[in-house]
Amino acid sequence: MTPVISVSGLSKTYASGFTALKRIDLDIHRGEIFALLGPNGAGKTTLISIICGIANPSTGKVAVGGHDIISDYRAARAMIGLVPQELHTDSFESVWATVSFSRGLFGKPKNPALIEKILKDLSLWDKKDSKIITLSGGMKRRVMIAKALAHEPQVLFLDEPTAGVDVELRKGMWDVVRELRAAGVTIILTTHYIEEAEEMADRVGVINRGEIVLVEDKANLMQKLGKKRLTLYLQNKIDAVPDSLSAYHLVLSEDGWRLSYDYDTKGERTGITSLLGDLRTAGIRFADLETEQSSLEDIFVSLVQQ
Repeated sequence: MTPVISVSGLSKTYASGFTALKRIDLDIHRGEIFALLGPNGAGKTTLISIICGIANPSTGKVAVGGHDIISDYRAARAMIGLVPQELHTDSFESVWATVSFSRGLFGKPKNPALIEKILKDLSLWDKKDSKIITLSGGMKRRVMIAKALAHEPQVLFLDEPTAGVDVELRKGMWDVVRELRAAGVTIILTTHYIEEAEEMADRVGVINRGEIVLVEDKANLMQKLGKKRLTLYLQNKIDAVPDSLSAYHLVLSEDGWRLSYDYDTKGERTGITSLLGDLRTAGIRFADLETEQSSLEDIFVSLVQQ
């Protein structure tokens, strides 16, 4: 399958000498939701800015829908909708006017029915005549999304789209994103809300210090790198883990009433059976137990630390 976005050997070094990106190779498939994760300063926004034609690369090539972002800029840019991290739009224009104007910037004919649908999908219809300056931060962010969708892009970049948006509105945006994906739009999402990537993404890319650490299907990533934790609730408090159990690397809670054991889900043996036997031998009894799976956040923190 030909990728809708192809990044090859992409690097970016600023005049100061700071290298923001180091030979990035990345393909993004048509119709997928791709989550790009990384700590502050990792290079996420720089990468998006180059793909969208806002910044120039130092080396490498980027193509969108087969169009080179430099030699065929207009065609490449027409395929892209961008919702930037910063909120910036004409404060004294109405919602309807600013979204309609964004469509006109790409030479698209007027389409009031489409603008109406976009505003209704984003719960902005009742605000269509309101000036941007009167809207809340969450509403302004939805206007930014509406502007990005006005020219019917095939690729949509969402750079921290739900920052400052309450939980209810955030879930509403997730529904909109799913509908866009169902309509064939490719979504590239950067977010600090790990649960957002866990909920939405088909694939996950992790970038750190300007380099792609990995790109993996979300399900495969969690299966390969995820761990499970077994927590044992003890019948009696203990002051320390016996030396005979040191091989299990158990963690004792501060109050002495819980033991935690991490194990690899992909290992042939989890070690749980032998652990329970050795606990019995050590005279430690438990009243209850529970297991929990590592989240994408746990995996992300582990990768960045490595």
